[in-house]
Amino acid sequence: MRASVYQGFLVMRVPRCFEAQPLMVGHEIELNPTNHQHLNRALRMAVGGALRLFNNSGQDYCAEVVHTDKKSTLVRITEALALPTESPVQVHIGLGMSLGDRMEYAIQKATEAGVVAITPLETERSELRLKGDRAEKKHARWQQVAISAAEQCYRAQVPEIHPVMSLRDWVNTPSTACKLVLHHEHAQRLAEHTKPEFVRALIGPEGGLSDSDLTVAYAADFAPVALGPRVLRTETAPVVLLAAINTLWGDY
Repeated sequence: MRASVYQGFLVMRVPRCFEAQPLMVGHEIELNPTNHQHLNRALRMAVGGALRLFNNSGQDYCAEVVHTDKKSTLVRITEALALPTESPVQVHIGLGMSLGDRMEYAIQKATEAGVVAITPLETERSELRLKGDRAEKKHARWQQVAISAAEQCYRAQVPEIHPVMSLRDWVNTPSTACKLVLHHEHAQRLAEHTKPEFVRALIGPEGGLSDSDLTVAYAADFAPVALGPRVLRTETAPVVLLAAINTLWGDY
């Protein structure tokens, strides 16, 4: 079994699963079908096997398998552990939708870097357009990407992936957060801003934000910032932004 070092402690690499249900020490619960299938079929976990669960409460729960068969897996929760892995700066990214695997990559890496929420946005230059059942399936897939990334990187909370919105609706959502848009024209350095507790950051799709997109964002008090002199890809920008925020004001 693999091990790694976390905050000075040796951590054994036991399976870690998100369960959207109440978790209490001493209680037995049945795992959801996705986790059951992964543990029973993929990992061949037997009775007595160790795992960890989390449910957005800020804790990890140690558990052991007490029953498993082809239909279900039952576990007993044995211990609760505080998990201080959330950034002190809460960042919600509005991300212009992109084609291919760029969206999944951005969601996965932003989750690892500490984002608390992502809203996929329809912008003027977005090539991906989603409606109806296709939008619902994409939304469910993107949320599962965030869950899997949170399981892997020991996040205490899974970022919420919101349903698709128009850029205009998202930037005009009432908020007291620090509002930023990644764009080089007339941009300030990130370090010139006062330390915020909450950030809403607008990032364009692969074609960038159009002049009309920027006009709407500026009218909603989004301030342009640049992350250095280089132009970043849409899937790279969220990770660099989160790293910069956590270096300046967070837990780096």
